[in-house]
Formats: sequence, C-alpha cells, structure tokens
Amino acid sequence: MTPRDDCDTTGAMTTEQLPLFPASGAKPKRIESPPRDAALVATDAPLNAKSSLAAGIGAFHDHMLQLGWSPYTLQAFGGDLKLFMKFSGANCALDELTTEKLNAFLHWLRYERGVPCKPKSFQRRLTTLKVFFAWLLKTQIISADPAAPIAHQPVTSPLPEILFDQQVETLMSAARAFMNAEKSDARPYLLVSLLLATGIKKSETMAIRLSDIDLSNRAQPALYIRYADARKRHKERKLKLPADFADTLAQYREKFQPRAHLFECTARNLEYILADLAKMTGLGETVSFESLRWTCAVRDYRAGLNPDHLRLKLGLSTITWEEAADRLKRLAAKPL
Repeated sequence: MTPRDDCDTTGAMTTEQLPLFPASGAKPKRIESPPRDAALVATDAPLNAKSSLAAGIGAFHDHMLQLGWSPYTLQAFGGDLKLFMKFSGANCALDELTTEKLNAFLHWLRYERGVPCKPKSFQRRLTTLKVFFAWLLKTQIISADPAAPIAHQPVTSPLPEILFDQQVETLMSAARAFMNAEKSDARPYLLVSLLLATGIKKSETMAIRLSDIDLSNRAQPALYIRYADARKRHKERKLKLPADFADTLAQYREKFQPRAHLFECTARNLEYILADLAKMTGLGETVSFESLRWTCAVRDYRAGLNPDHLRLKLGLSTITWEEAADRLKRLAAKPL
C-alpha cells in the first residue's frame, strides 16, 4: 500500500530545535512551543467523527499545548502524525481510520516506505498513534479506538561494533608506527586519534577546516564542529582534541600541505586508511568511522561523563539520544 495522493504534505507541525552546544557555563534556553501549522488550523465546526484527519491532528496539537507538553514531545508527535497523515490522506475522516488501516501504515513504515525505520522510532510512532486515538476516544470524537488492539512488540537494536581497551592500544600503536617509519605518514595516527577523542561522524570529519582547529593553547587543542546549513546549526559544538594533536598536525601539514580543509581527499581515501590498519592489526570490521565513534562514546560513558554532556559531544538531539543512550548502556555493560 502506498500513501494517499490527496495527502496535504505541507501539513506538518514545525518546531525550532534547541541548540545542542550552549556557551560555556550557560544552560540551554527553553524553546518556545511550536505554532500549529497553518494547514492544520481548525475550522469553526466542532470536531466529530466525520472531521478530517488534518482537523483531528490540529485539535490534538492544541490539546498538547494546553497540557504543557515539552517542545520535543510536540516535535516528535507532530512528525509522527504528519507521516501518518501522508499515508492516510489529510482529508480522511476520523471514523474511517480502522485497525486494519493502522496496521497497513505500520507495515508500510517497516517494509514499504523505502526509508529505514529504526526499532525505537517504530515503537515511538506506534505510541503516538495510541495516544492520539485514545484522546479521540476519551473526548468522544470516535466511538472505538482502532489503535487499542495493536500490541507493542519489544524491540532491541543490534549493537554496533566497538574496540576493547587492548584493541584501542593495538590500533594506536599501529597508527603511530606510520609516523616513525622511514617514509613518515602522520595521517593514520591523526585520523584515529581524532575519531577516538571526539566521536565525530565521517561527514563531520570531511568538513573540518584548518580554521576550525584551535591551537591557541597547544596543551589543550580544540576543534569546532560547524555547519553551513542553518537547519543543522544546533549540532555545532566545541570538542577537546588529544593533547599531542598540535605536534601530529604539524607533521601532517608538513607532508600533505592542506590549504583549507584538514583532509583534502575523498572519504573513501580515509576509509582505505582505516581498512589498512584493520588488516595490519587483525581487527577487521571493528575499525571504521562508526565503530570508532561508538568506541569514543562508550569510553566517555564508562568514564562518567555527564549524559547530557555526552549527548552534546556527539551532536545528538534529545529524541535521537533516547535510543543512543540505551545502546550505550548495553555496550558499557560489556567488559572493555
């Protein structure tokens, strides 16, 4: 089954994102509750079973505002209901939304949409439907709750690969050996030490400009993660670099002469470097951008870094953090 063609795809409830990296010592400011999307503004007619799904979502949005729900909940529920409206059609009557149609939507999310639906996201979207239709039933807009018969199924996300402490030492030693070889190459050590210290993504690594690296205090070098896209500015942050980063960078720059960006090559080239290290050390698929990001996160988590600070360091929203935190707890339970 595919989404209805008559769906008003502009009928999303929009919100601002909370900046994820406040100034040092400052607490994040609470963002204002998001306004209702103009496409969902209710008419003068009272809501009833024959009202459109768009009208129902608009009224539910007002209900959430009246209860003082957090902007993040409004954002999450709003996005989920927008997706449901895209599938069912904005003009679909509330009493036409049966259990069969809800199950069809859930099946579409998991198998037909063409976009991966993580287990936690799937469960949240099911929860959104249950809360929405339970409210419609409680307010006597509908006479039966089509979401009630749909049971939650416990899900667990597969854990990512990470490096254990001894494996980290093995990897760092192999990378350091390139620096001391006859034909010195600081790239492997620069890359590995950068990823293990900051936990940044591949895309963020490729975007680093030389001007983003702060060496004003060589003993405490820092990296600024910046985004040109205004929609991603909430991910900007300042991260600590390894204490020896300034010396490593100097050796790297002397050989490769980067002009603007730290790595003026393709992401594939950096993946080849990690693959070569994996082959040399016998660490296999545990050496990748993703595995080093998660290794950094787990090591910080086990070291007692404040969870919210860790969320900020990784550049995650509070919604995304819910799943990430669960995976971190499960990973940290394993001996390193």
